[in-house]
Amino acid sequence: MTVFVLGSINLDAVARVDDLPRPGETVAGLSLDLFLGGKGANQAVAAARMGAPTRLMGAVGRDDSGPSLKAKLAGYGVQVADVAELANVPTGQAHVWVSKSGENMIVVTGGANTALTAQHVGATPLEGQRVLLSQLETPVSAIEALFRAGAAKGGLRILNAAPALPQGAALFPLTDILIVNQTELATYAKLDHEPSKLEEVSRVARKLMSRPDQTIIVTLGSAGVATVRRDEAFLIEGRKVKALDTTGAGDCFCGALAANLAANMDLREAVEMANAAAALSVQKSGAAPSMPSRREVEAFLEG
Repeated sequence: MTVFVLGSINLDAVARVDDLPRPGETVAGLSLDLFLGGKGANQAVAAARMGAPTRLMGAVGRDDSGPSLKAKLAGYGVQVADVAELANVPTGQAHVWVSKSGENMIVVTGGANTALTAQHVGATPLEGQRVLLSQLETPVSAIEALFRAGAAKGGLRILNAAPALPQGAALFPLTDILIVNQTELATYAKLDHEPSKLEEVSRVARKLMSRPDQTIIVTLGSAGVATVRRDEAFLIEGRKVKALDTTGAGDCFCGALAANLAANMDLREAVEMANAAAALSVQKSGAAPSMPSRREVEAFLEG
């Protein structure tokens, strides 16, 4: 069963520093590397690495980086026939700073990612797509078109509502599984603090539900992952690892979860495996290059 991802494709420029700069401060970079990135690309790679046949719909520019990023995606096993190459539009970019403690700061310029439309989605066949996965680095109108069309085809609709945008909340009623982190949960719930305990997380998450059959998953960093339904909530605790680079960890979780659910895995088991995949990903540099294979995740869980 397949995973269909609608999302962003970026060239990630990752600079390593001892400590993240403060406003107005200049710091020396220790290294600079260029990677395939973007939430859509990262999540598609994560799903493909977990063994799911994965299609990615997105857009790049016809510049130096666009075709090469598309080729890299294909190299990871992602089907890229639905990735458009647009003239006179730059490929999206992300400038990432990573400290020696593994924390990061990111600035994203959307470029070609912002050019996707509902018309592009409408022209794309969705038959046989078990799971539809999207984020908020592409226009909401395109995501809405995907979720409406996908519902008619019986697809499971997963929204990673990141980055936290006010217009993203309009998609919640069309979503079967909503994935947010603590910060995003607080933003959408209009809180002045980030919930951390399962009881509060579940209470706040349920306020975002539009239907009784929805699931909300809240990633809690090293504390693990909370899964909230109308009548139950459970926590999968985080795995203790030494983080080298946390960039893309959330994307790894989302893509791995989509792949697991496409394979008809039980939700709790799917969340546990996705949580383990994310823990593995932070031990390597970069976003897409850090996504583990299913075999690596299974070995990690057995160990």
